[in-house]
Amino acid sequence: MREVVLQKLKVLAESAKYDVSCSSSGTVRHGRAGMVGNTVGGWGICHSFAEDGRCISLLKVMLTNHCIYDCAYCVNRRSNDVPRATLAVSELVELTMEFYRRNYIEGLFLSSGVVRNPDYTMERLVRVAKDLRTQHRFNGYIHLKAIPGASRELVDEAARYADRLSVNIEIPREENLRLLAPEKDHASVFAPMRYIQQGVVRYKEERARFRHTPRFAPAGQSTQMIVGATGETDCDILRLSSALYRRSSMRRVYYSGYVPVNTSDPRLPVPKQPPLLRENRLYQADWLLRFYHFDVEEIVDDAAPLLDLDIDPKLSWALRHPELFPVDPNRADYELLLRVPGVGLKSASLIVASRRFGRLGFAELKKMGVVMKKARYFLECRDLPAGQTVNELTPQGVRRLLLPGGGRRSSGNLGRQLRFDFGE
Repeated sequence: MREVVLQKLKVLAESAKYDVSCSSSGTVRHGRAGMVGNTVGGWGICHSFAEDGRCISLLKVMLTNHCIYDCAYCVNRRSNDVPRATLAVSELVELTMEFYRRNYIEGLFLSSGVVRNPDYTMERLVRVAKDLRTQHRFNGYIHLKAIPGASRELVDEAARYADRLSVNIEIPREENLRLLAPEKDHASVFAPMRYIQQGVVRYKEERARFRHTPRFAPAGQSTQMIVGATGETDCDILRLSSALYRRSSMRRVYYSGYVPVNTSDPRLPVPKQPPLLRENRLYQADWLLRFYHFDVEEIVDDAAPLLDLDIDPKLSWALRHPELFPVDPNRADYELLLRVPGVGLKSASLIVASRRFGRLGFAELKKMGVVMKKARYFLECRDLPAGQTVNELTPQGVRRLLLPGGGRRSSGNLGRQLRFDFGE
């Protein structure tokens, strides 16, 4: 591998690190004779995770960090004096195949700055995926960034070769996007999202009639929003996320705590540190929307538009609704069990399946993965001390018990608290 290509890779991998909307989940394609790779793990795939839990087993790189746009929040904006590089299509294809054969990666996450115009950039991204699939018979995971403003034809072609596409919204409210990125608007972002959604629907209809219909973005699409660069509330962000999830092709909305990479721009805030705790709470609220059957208005609303940073969103909801508790795990339905702090998806299913064979108590619930340190105040069952429910201790009392000292947790404790907060 040539030294000049490795130098380009160093620059472009560094430029790509702020895009968090990548994941290797959502598609299953096993190894095939005459092809290289697969998307389901095993030999030839090396998984690695960052401290915050994000998967980094993909070759995450930009095709180029040159860009015609001057977005205030972007490190690669036109006016920034940063090292620039551009990989040829053939160079990037060779890099991907070499890294895969050496067991460094499981696939490719490819984005790019916009050069010349959106269609020119999108066409080069499509060529990378097409060459990998058709010339090198690459069967691994490919995630492409769809360029806002790209034509339907190019987005459709990308979806035939990539497993997942993503179009980043970046700023939730259009007036704030226009302030920080005057050359962009939401219309150019939502157009390729709509193309992908329509293509997925069309694929499902054709698949019902023709067995060998070519796949169309089998892992759906994702997007990213920046948290803390502008004045949107958590309610604004989660309402937009909820609307996006109503599209069947939208698999994930990622939240990226604003990192001040352009500190001299007066349009941007100057935070002391990235809002990682707020980012974490948004992911927890997102989890409630996707899997726990919560509505946005149950988590945040116009009267209380910000998430409580001291406690996780499910515990916050439970403390606001003490009239629903305590619940008997031996009788409560699955939907209500999901609302109990400390009870997760797996433990709720185990409770429903196990209580047919006998009454459940403290020990049994703990073995099923229930976080009894939290759940004990919202459940009634044997072995739990009397007079210790949320109604008897009051919501404020339970809050104090779960947060010793009543102080706000620092972001340094975030990793240790994550498992406890989610209840799994």
